[in-house]
Amino acid sequence: VQLQASGGGLVQPGGSLSLSCQASGYSLDEYAIGWFRQAPGKEREGVACISRPEIRLIYADSAKDRFTISTDSATHTLYLQMDKLEPEDTAVYFCAGRSYVGCSKSIQMYDYWGQGTKVTVSS
Repeated sequence: VQLQASGGGLVQPGGSLSLSCQASGYSLDEYAIGWFRQAPGKEREGVACISRPEIRLIYADSAKDRFTISTDSATHTLYLQMDKLEPEDTAVYFCAGRSYVGCSKSIQMYDYWGQGTKVTVSS
């Protein structure tokens, strides 16, 4: 299994970014997969998760109206659309997959991790 995250970069406050996570050897339709982030000096935290049947969760209250998680089964890609970005969203973002159905915010529940992509929100 390989998860390859990309799409990070420098963006001004209020801007948008779309993160991608290319999965190989892993079925996005069968298991739960999500995004985590780790800000400088802070612990890694869950951002969003998607799992069958039709479960889509955005964990942070501040991101519920700004972030959207989705998948494209045809291309084996997980996405995180981030709009109205704030400086507090600055972090390294990781995609992570479980070997089970059902979302979790716990890092320990995820078996596969991408390498991370850095998002910096700054003017």
